[in-house]
This record gives sequence, C-alpha cells and structure tokens, in this order.
Amino acid sequence: MNDNIYFNVKLEFDRDKVDQIIHDTIVNDGKGYVCSVEGNVLAVANSNPEFNAVVNGALVNICDGNSIAMLASRIHKRKLTTYIGADLFLKYIKMAKYKSFFLGNTPEVLQGLKSNLSQYDPHITDMKFETLPFKNVEDFDYPQIAEMINENNPDIIWVSLGAPKQEFFMSKLQPYLNRGVMFGFGAIFNFNSGVNNQRAPKMFLKLKLEWVYRLYKEPKKQFQKFKMYTKVLPSLVRNEINSK
Repeated sequence: MNDNIYFNVKLEFDRDKVDQIIHDTIVNDGKGYVCSVEGNVLAVANSNPEFNAVVNGALVNICDGNSIAMLASRIHKRKLTTYIGADLFLKYIKMAKYKSFFLGNTPEVLQGLKSNLSQYDPHITDMKFETLPFKNVEDFDYPQIAEMINENNPDIIWVSLGAPKQEFFMSKLQPYLNRGVMFGFGAIFNFNSGVNNQRAPKMFLKLKLEWVYRLYKEPKKQFQKFKMYTKVLPSLVRNEINSK
C-alpha cells in the first residue's frame, strides 16, 4: 500500500508535515488545494471516480473523521490521528501569519465571520470576504474569479461551498490562480460567524462525538451522509485489510 493512501484516498495524518507542506507552498509561491476528508467525502470519493481523482489531486489532505483515523490505526497497527478542519482553520487564523481570502457562503455569514475573526487578528478587517453566485460547479466563471483573487494576492483562500461541490470548485479554479493554497472547509464559516450552525459543545469534541451533535442539529442532512458512509464502510475496511 502507498504510505499516503488509505481507503483509496490520499491522507496525511502527520500534522507537522501537513503544516510544512502548506507553508512551503506559500513561501515558494506555489499553488494547490487541501481537502478535509471525513465520512461523507470518503464515501463520495469511493462512489464517484471523478471526485476520487479530484481529492487525490490535492496538495495534501487532512483526516477530519475520527472513525477513519481509528480504523486506519487498527488496520495498520500504528497511531494515526485526525487533524480536524475546524481546528486547523482557527489555528491558522490565530497565527496571524498568512494573508487570507474568504470565498463563498452568504453575506450575513461572511459579515459575522469577519467580525469574529478580527478578534484574533486585527488585520483580517482588511482582508477580502466575497460571496459566490448560486450556480452549478460547471457554470462558474473561473477566470474571472481567479482574476479577483490574483489581484489580492492572498496566501490562503478559504472556500465554503460544501462537499463535494467545493472540492470540484477548487480543482477547476487552481489552473487560473497565480499562487495560494485553497482549503475546502464548508460549514466552518458558519461555525465561526455567530450566525448559525454553531460547532458542537466542548464535551462532544472531547469525546470525539461531534458527528452525534451535528446529526441532532441537522438530522435529515446528516443522516443521508451517515447512511452513505456506513454503506460503503464494510467494503472499504475489507479492501484496506487486503491491501496491507
């Protein structure tokens, strides 16, 4: 098995290595995108070959699912841990080290996000927060969007469109960018905006049961994702064991 492929998806469990790849890409004026792989993304990647190619074409991917890390650890008999997207997001914001561009979601969420994040880094008030029109991923004007981003010359572009749309979006936008690392982190804008969809209480996070809280808050949406993940999981585990 390729050391970086787990359940048919490229994953990097070493947080320091993830941070180093991102930093090196930024300082060397490179470009790429980062996917946050949790159960839904893993399920879609194993059901849709086109999406699998997009995820595996990322600069680096983080494991955002505790069950994925736990199963991979048991199968490969070594400690593999998550790097939760919501934690990475706040970590990088609090660093106050990189220039960010915030793309997607609603004006209301972006306004709340800008206000809240400015408490961690006052420079965020001068950074760009831009919505996107509601369109199919094939219909965006990627050269025009890239021109807007390139003029601003950010180090990081945070993209909030929801999976799998944001992953396809990033892969299609990348060729038009001059530089910068894109992150597809979906609901994280909502979590930090103070508008809606607050992140799970600390007790749930400590017990690694954030998915239970999200299922409670959005039963219809989250149940469909959970159902898809559990449907493909047995074959993924079996194939992973056989690939050792």
